[in-house]
Amino acid sequence: MSNIAGRMREAFRGDQRVDPDALIARLDAVRRFLGAVDGQVPDNQLVAAHTVVERAGTRLALSRDHTVVALAGATGSGKSSLFNALARMDLSPVGVRRPTTGVAHACVWGPLDGASRLLDWIGVLPRHRFVRESPLDGDDESGLHGLVLLDLPDFDSVQRTHRLEVDRLLGLVDLVVWVVDPQKYADRVIHTGYLREFHRHRDVTVVVLNQADRLPPAELPRVLDDLRRLLDVDGLGGVPLLPTVAVDPAGLDGLRAALERTVAERQAALRRLAGDVDAVVAELQPLVAAEPPRTGPDEASSRELTRALAGAAGVPAVAEAVESAYRHRAGGTTGWPLVRGWRKLRPDPLRRQVQPAELARINI
Repeated sequence: MSNIAGRMREAFRGDQRVDPDALIARLDAVRRFLGAVDGQVPDNQLVAAHTVVERAGTRLALSRDHTVVALAGATGSGKSSLFNALARMDLSPVGVRRPTTGVAHACVWGPLDGASRLLDWIGVLPRHRFVRESPLDGDDESGLHGLVLLDLPDFDSVQRTHRLEVDRLLGLVDLVVWVVDPQKYADRVIHTGYLREFHRHRDVTVVVLNQADRLPPAELPRVLDDLRRLLDVDGLGGVPLLPTVAVDPAGLDGLRAALERTVAERQAALRRLAGDVDAVVAELQPLVAAEPPRTGPDEASSRELTRALAGAAGVPAVAEAVESAYRHRAGGTTGWPLVRGWRKLRPDPLRRQVQPAELARINI
């Protein structure tokens, strides 16, 4: 099991491509494992594995030409403004009330038809879907063709249903862009409740410090360094960390370039699913011992059990009778004439123990 987990971790590193066939083989192995332990392990220990197998199968069956990227953040982080700026359209409501974004909005670069089934599965309502199919105002959007960008509800919303919707969507998307702001970038909720949970998905995680223009130029490097330190503690060392300014097109260059690379690679969905498999394998690993446990009694117990069963079947008495009968018959055949005659007067010991029908069956 440790060798399998090691190979899976190796295949999941960001500088390597995930082979779809290898990923499917891993999913099939998890499926076979679930079938083997069905009825042997409590169902509540297998929920995550069943969920990943079903979800991965559905995602792979849907469009592989689209990359689903979610903007996730707290109220006031400016993720809806960032969403509108990337789309270069006013699509998602922006405001200061809590909560601002109550449902997910989606913008698709390219024909909507190709992404409709994917958005149906994700659960974005048709009235909240928008398209960037052709260049607007001379903008070249070809580098993002195939991107499905989601603006999620605020994860710190006072509405519990909004938070549940965020958790559901985070389990379905291919890549997550976490949007933080200079005021709340160190907030405990986002780090302990979300970012640390994504440590197995480093290759499909991006963090942006939005509203970077609110910081004095001399302070920005210090805040980025501190945020990087926090991400290292969260197990997200090496994830892209980018400053963004939604109100300035030039302030989005780094993020747009990262999204273009992600779309061009067509690897985000595979890496996300590979990370999901890594997570369930780590969860299932304690159920698999290094050496298979003995399912029967030990050697001494086996001997005692054999003796008890033999005694219950009368084997020792029959064996003793066979031994006595052998001596009796041998003496009657080879002994002195007087002894032979005397032995014939004694009953055969075996015939006293075994019924005639049994004697005929064993040919004695």
